[in-house]
Amino acid sequence: MGLVKTWLGRISATLILMAAMAVSTYAEDVEPSLIQYPKYEVRAVWLTTLGGLDWPRTRALTPDMAEKQKGELSAMLDELQAAGINTILFQTRIRATVVYPSAIEPWDECLTGSYGRNPGYDPLAFAVDECHKRGMEIQAWVVAIPAGRWNSYGCRTLRRKRPGLVVRRGDEGYIDPASRHAASYIADICREIASRYDVDGIHLDYIRYPETWDGKVYNGRKRRNAAKPDLSQIRAITNIVSAVSRAVKQEKPWMKLSCATIGKHADLPRRYSNGWNALVRGRQDAQEWLRKGIVDQLYPMIYFRGNDFYPFALDWSENRYDGQAVAGIAAYMLSTGYSDWPLSEIWRQMYVARTARMGYAIFRARHLCENTKGLLDFVKGELNMYPALVPPMATGGPQVPPPTQLRIKKDAARLLLAWDEPRVDTAHSGGLAYNIYADEHCPVDISDARNLIAMRIDSCRMAIKTVRNLHFAVTAVDRYGNESQPLRCQHNQASAYRGHMLANDGKTLTLPAAALNAGRGYVAVKSLTGTIVATRAYGTDGKVYIGSLAPGCYTVHSIDKKGNAHRLGFVMIK
Repeated sequence: MGLVKTWLGRISATLILMAAMAVSTYAEDVEPSLIQYPKYEVRAVWLTTLGGLDWPRTRALTPDMAEKQKGELSAMLDELQAAGINTILFQTRIRATVVYPSAIEPWDECLTGSYGRNPGYDPLAFAVDECHKRGMEIQAWVVAIPAGRWNSYGCRTLRRKRPGLVVRRGDEGYIDPASRHAASYIADICREIASRYDVDGIHLDYIRYPETWDGKVYNGRKRRNAAKPDLSQIRAITNIVSAVSRAVKQEKPWMKLSCATIGKHADLPRRYSNGWNALVRGRQDAQEWLRKGIVDQLYPMIYFRGNDFYPFALDWSENRYDGQAVAGIAAYMLSTGYSDWPLSEIWRQMYVARTARMGYAIFRARHLCENTKGLLDFVKGELNMYPALVPPMATGGPQVPPPTQLRIKKDAARLLLAWDEPRVDTAHSGGLAYNIYADEHCPVDISDARNLIAMRIDSCRMAIKTVRNLHFAVTAVDRYGNESQPLRCQHNQASAYRGHMLANDGKTLTLPAAALNAGRGYVAVKSLTGTIVATRAYGTDGKVYIGSLAPGCYTVHSIDKKGNAHRLGFVMIK
């Protein structure tokens, strides 16, 4: 693993581009086992609340409907967690309206069907809790410049409260980036979120000048040097980003600031941007933001195909400095209502993004969850066979001490892991969470993503079903993403429990003969916490398909004629 990472770190841009072209040409011939599965990788989705595009579908008009609305989000997060997603970009500010009880802007209509109406709970607080419960990070997605239709509720409210801040372009209202109040206003919204919610980051979207600002609509045909950057407008956008950065970091220095940018930074020596790029058209000096450490992450929306994707993706990768550049992937283009792309296009882009050490962000969550053209099957069953941690921030705090005193106790059906929390300065670390690793070999290798079985556990204990010959390691991780050295169990501790491992090849497991006699043709597969994750039928050969399950350890139960479940053993999927 280490040699592979070293090689990838030294590979030249030319070789990466050749690899991209090779993947593009021979995607169907590449064996998944030949693709590296990194321990660290941003795997994100944009979860859109605008008009309920991704969530919610139910309006919170009554307490029962609010509970159903919350259940919809929980179910979507379950699906995303099972697909290996570790970062949720949750749309929090929409068009001068928000989805939390703000002292600055009114409620959006997506929650109740009416602007300004409280849904009866705090959706952002709920989303934060649900994401963290699943070991996922959540960033509050803030749409910065657009204020909505000129006569929309949010735009009218903002114009009334802050005269002169919003300008009209066509039928739309926009915060004027050049206004001396623009930076402080947007920063105040981000500060409010950062101070009140345990989000892992603020994600700025549409932090640019709109296409229609100069009265010329982008037509996709402008050639190189057709326009020059407007330095005053570039400075205006950078001032806003800098103000937000200061506001967020003053509240919580470990909180990420990320920005979604136009997918092409600028013209490349051998590839034009066709007049649509971040620097000239959007006035986003985004790569400079990374270089200066103003932002921690960029999410360039590279919503293009072929040579309009690969060279520009690699340009972002090569110019990320100490930050992170995450490739925005246009999953919505798979839909027949858009461009009807084949899945192979997305397949290639995501693997190239991984090869370039970028990670990816999928737009949008619903296209993944609804398995558009088999996207979920691909991501869940092939791309993300193993979990990944979000990469640590370059501006990390002090070294994280490891936990101490790992204790393993066995009761009738479970192993109880417990450890002691190390002493840290939570004011600088943001508090600690814990990662759990398990392997049949001792000592457990924490550099191998296949051994990661739980992420961001927020307590110093964990209960799992009894599994034979598994050894454990626990690490502490702070809010910067820095991980401590592992605390490993002693070999005699790990071998003090017993269980029965079922034979499997990663795709199919073989049931014991007793199960064929006692069962009725079905088994239930449960997580180590007891949740049923799948039911499977089997034939006379006792073969059960498990290829679609996420990596991890599971218990397998036969179901008798009365519907009672009987545990047959355990299966480890890597």
